[in-house]
Amino acid sequence: MGLGYSIIAKPILAIQDSEKAHSRALKLLRLMVSNPVTRSSVSLIYKPSKQIPTALFGLDFRNPFGIAAGLDKRAEALRGWESLGLGFMEIGGITMLEQLGNPKPRMFRAGKSKALVNRMGFNNPGSENIAIQLNRHFSKHGPPKIPLWINLGKSKLTELEDAAEDYATTMQRLWKYADVFVINVSSPNTPNLRELQKDEDLRKIIESCKFVNESESKLQGKSLKPLLVKISPDVDDEQLVAIVNTARSNGCNGIIATNTTMSRPSEISASEQALFAQTGGMSGLPIQQSSTEMISKIYKMTNGEFPIVGVGGIMSGEDAWQKICAGASLIQAYSGFVFEGASLTKQVVNGIDKKMKQNGYSSLDQAIGSSHRGD
Repeated sequence: MGLGYSIIAKPILAIQDSEKAHSRALKLLRLMVSNPVTRSSVSLIYKPSKQIPTALFGLDFRNPFGIAAGLDKRAEALRGWESLGLGFMEIGGITMLEQLGNPKPRMFRAGKSKALVNRMGFNNPGSENIAIQLNRHFSKHGPPKIPLWINLGKSKLTELEDAAEDYATTMQRLWKYADVFVINVSSPNTPNLRELQKDEDLRKIIESCKFVNESESKLQGKSLKPLLVKISPDVDDEQLVAIVNTARSNGCNGIIATNTTMSRPSEISASEQALFAQTGGMSGLPIQQSSTEMISKIYKMTNGEFPIVGVGGIMSGEDAWQKICAGASLIQAYSGFVFEGASLTKQVVNGIDKKMKQNGYSSLDQAIGSSHRGD
């Protein structure tokens, strides 16, 4: 959307309720790609001019940039994300049970700080309804042209001791549609969910999901689906080591760093104090540095041998590049699309390509973790 977004759309969205604005933007995107003419126009305007072929998890990505979970909870705009030129898309979080989420209002936008505070609470149609939605889409349009990731959450009504079954049930219902599954045990908006990041609880969830993965793989005659864990930026170093070790030792394929944070900026303008006082997880620019630091820690503790997906505060190609150099193999954005618009994809992908050329890299692999090598 570029200049037009900044001058026209952004001010209009800024005066709307954040959740309603989000919903309207999704509907507009879905409408714009509903026919070949406007769909081609969307691609022409927003699709990056550069491609950065990336291979990871046994999948091919046309570039390393995708949307993070939360942007499309109901799988409403799958063709839209393809048309914007993204490398992959993550839908959800999806829970076993349908749930409305927390009471409204529950999403708040801090324009000056480029931050969002939300307490959505995994509002989604539930895994059965999402399966119907995806089946309808696949039947009509075929599988998406870019890898589809599905974020798995725990239903609020499910007790913590039954969480493994909850995650596994959702995975089983959606297995044939996803290219990658993400175990989300780090959202701050479901009571006690982050307790599931502890060693034994996380191990049980991973084992249950692995059982589904192996069973469905044999039943459907297809390869196993990569399984990732999404972590909180609020864990200390000891907890981080434990989570990463549990994920690796139990057969996960990678980690996503990071989810939203319960912390707040140290300096807050008077006009935004009330917003940052809201309960919920914060995403956006203020989390940029902490998420990049966590990526760097994970890369160092695993000697760069455990794939990392970096997310948190990506608003430009430079922001994305910092995360790649810190150790991220793929990157995602959520808040960045709210504040920068659909042109963010072009900014990020073309920006990474420019950085690669400036540093003499012929492939993205050469850039990943380069800050640790002093390149």
